Formats: sequence, C-alpha cells, structure tokens
Amino acid sequence: MKEQLSAHTSEVKLESFFTKVLSVIGRTTDLQLASLMQKGHHTIAVAESLTAGMVCSRLANVARSSEYFLGGIVCYHNRIKVVEVGVPAALISKHGPVSKEVAVSMAENIRKKFKTEIGLSTTGLAGPKNEEGLHPGLVYIALATHQGCEFKEIHLQGTRNEIRRKAAQACLGLLWLHLGGDEVVQNAAKAS
Repeated sequence: MKEQLSAHTSEVKLESFFTKVLSVIGRTTDLQLASLMQKGHHTIAVAESLTAGMVCSRLANVARSSEYFLGGIVCYHNRIKVVEVGVPAALISKHGPVSKEVAVSMAENIRKKFKTEIGLSTTGLAGPKNEEGLHPGLVYIALATHQGCEFKEIHLQGTRNEIRRKAAQACLGLLWLHLGGDEVVQNAAKAS
C-alpha cells in the first residue's frame, strides 16, 4: 500500500520500509521504475552526496528516460550543497551534512531548482572510518513533492562501495513505493 506524504516531513518506521523494499528486490528493475514514471507523467531531479551519481545513472539507464528524468547534481562537498542545491549553510552547521534535515533540504531544493514533481536525495557516510561520531553505513534518503517530504534513516553494512550501491537502491526503492510499485506487484500476484 502506498504511504501518503503529509504536508510536513514524516518519518515512517524503518522496518516497514525495508520489509516492502526487500520483498521486491529482483522485481524492482530500472525498466519497471521507468514504466511507473512514464505512466504517471512524473518528472524527477536528484541531489546526491553519498551515492555520487549512482541514482542518476540508474534513472538514465533506460531509453527515453529524458521524458521524466530532468537531471541531477552531485553535491559531495558541503559548498556545492549550499551554492548549487540551496541547502542553508546554517542547517549544515547545526545538524551536519549527514542528517535528515540536510537530506530533506536537498530533496526539496533540487525539486524546486529543476521545477520537477519529485526531488530525491541521498547523504550519508560510506566509511571506512567513523567521522564526527557517526558510524559508516548511516544513510539518509529523502523524497520531496509539492505535498511534502518523507525521509528514511537507514543503517547499511558492507564495504564503502557496497554501502553506496545499497543506498542508491534504497533511494530508488523509496521512489518505487511512492509511485505505487508495491501495488503493481500485489495486483500482478492477484491476477496470476
């Protein structure tokens, strides 16, 4: 069932999020995501820190993706988050670049900057070492629409690149759920 975005930022239980996302791993392909984007006539832009373009690459991996994927910004450095994406420097100073507040700001601002229906963002710590008291694998992903923004705090394990790949998959999973992908799978199961 598709979770509704509220007018304010909402936090959904991590367990229910990953139960849904992990139950469709292998069925959630780039082509299925493209189909949902095209059928709904949605547009999207992405601001990526931790994943450094992996989400954009997956979105652009399908023919005719330019119909819905307008672009993205890799904002690995805080200065780029501020100057190019529009994240307030005070927000980064107060909460740190790896925070739900920054993830939400990135998603909201990239949506506004590119004038899209949906904005996605990723920020986190891939490791291999702890930084500023944070453990590798701490990731925040966010999805913004004109109705509001939702975010997820996730804790991933693995090597640096495994964490980054999993974060990109989780971000696309969040988009897939927002677009009703779980309903598509449920309806297909009922029909068979």
